[in-house]
Amino acid sequence: MLELAAWGAPDPTALAWLDAPPAPRVDTARLLLRGLNALDDTGRVTPEGQRLLEFPTHPRLAHLLTGGAQAGLGPLAADLAALLEERDPLPPGSGADLTERVAALRDGRAGRGDRGDAAVLERVERLSRQWRGLLGVRPDNAEPDAYALGELIALAYPERLALAREVLPGGARGRFLLAGGQGVALPEGDALAGAPALAVAHLDARALNPQNAEGRIYLAAPLALSTLDARAGWAEAVRWDARTGTLLAQRERRVGALILETRPLKDLPAELRVAALAGAIRAEGLHLLTFSREAEALRARVQSLRHWHPEADWPDLSDAALLDTLEGWLGPVLGTARTRDDLGRLNLLPALEALLPWPLPQQLGDLAPTHLTVPTGNRIRLEYRADGSPPILAVKLQELFGLEQTPAVNGGRTPVLLHLLSPAGRPVQVTQDLRSFWNSSYFEVRKDLRGRYPKHPWPDDPWTHAPMKGTKRRGV
Repeated sequence: MLELAAWGAPDPTALAWLDAPPAPRVDTARLLLRGLNALDDTGRVTPEGQRLLEFPTHPRLAHLLTGGAQAGLGPLAADLAALLEERDPLPPGSGADLTERVAALRDGRAGRGDRGDAAVLERVERLSRQWRGLLGVRPDNAEPDAYALGELIALAYPERLALAREVLPGGARGRFLLAGGQGVALPEGDALAGAPALAVAHLDARALNPQNAEGRIYLAAPLALSTLDARAGWAEAVRWDARTGTLLAQRERRVGALILETRPLKDLPAELRVAALAGAIRAEGLHLLTFSREAEALRARVQSLRHWHPEADWPDLSDAALLDTLEGWLGPVLGTARTRDDLGRLNLLPALEALLPWPLPQQLGDLAPTHLTVPTGNRIRLEYRADGSPPILAVKLQELFGLEQTPAVNGGRTPVLLHLLSPAGRPVQVTQDLRSFWNSSYFEVRKDLRGRYPKHPWPDDPWTHAPMKGTKRRGV
């Protein structure tokens, strides 16, 4: 990607490839090169990127070499870059500290000993000599500065700066969080385990996948907190704490995922609040919101009309659709909500009603009324269902005496499903054909119930009897 940018072709999709580079890897390469200051935000090569191309090595190590030379650390940068390109010269169990590897290389070069694999160290020295030649520096055989090594590694691997994690009672030290957001750990008992911060050069592939719990650190150097401070910047952070059910709003001084300092964010921008709360609801589920009986009824009525009139523009109020559009419909009613309890207390009915543009509210009332009036004059609530099945009208049988046709909604096209109730309010018959019920099933129901409810009317002719709410004595 760096070479393409230098050729003036920062977009690889514009070229004819036999095998095109995978898009995810292209994106990763761009992100890394921007972090190394080799590409600008438009994807074009920078002067630093041009300089990196002069080194026949990975841009990470080239950036380490150029940055080290500018900082007056050219000899150490040459040794470190050479070590990172070769396999580890020290035997297994030697710990993760790169300082020991540089010391072994310099001891061998100065004739002070032969720690490590001689053949590997010879190859490392040959490569270091090449880098010293390109940088125009002489070898340095002094004891290496561990924190200078950390600064150099930070140039090559800015996303692998690491802060020590809190040690729980009885827990082991050596667990760190990378600036890239992944958790990593040193081998048990490693000498670097007590360091407050590290710059990590080599780790296993698991650490590159944020879904994994922790990866293992193979090679690293201690990092001065001042190096982190120099790279840190302030940013506003608004996020949901699922553990406490609270919206956290603060200014954070951070390097990637590493938070160095926090301050409360007093004036919380509305768009950040809405985005964070919408993310929390999507993560935990729509059950964070409490839909009142009226709100649920509105949703069911509108969903029924979507089934009955697919050609019309009734909004989708299903769970999936509401989750997809949270910012638009919920944002205006969030107010100052900051906790799980606040979300549960929101009145959602006005927000849902606002999704119905004129003249849909009037059509909703005409086609899917909330109540129907039965012969006694009683207004009975209808229970709609989101799948478009007939709404339920649960009414005491005696209130329908004399009614011939099953009540209907949807402009008379959808008969309701009658749940005919006993005087005690228990269903005794479910039907969409009231006429058929009066002519047949009623008499079976009458025979079964009139002995249990003698104070209520059970006429021989339900067609002519006056509808009644209560007992014979109370009447209508």
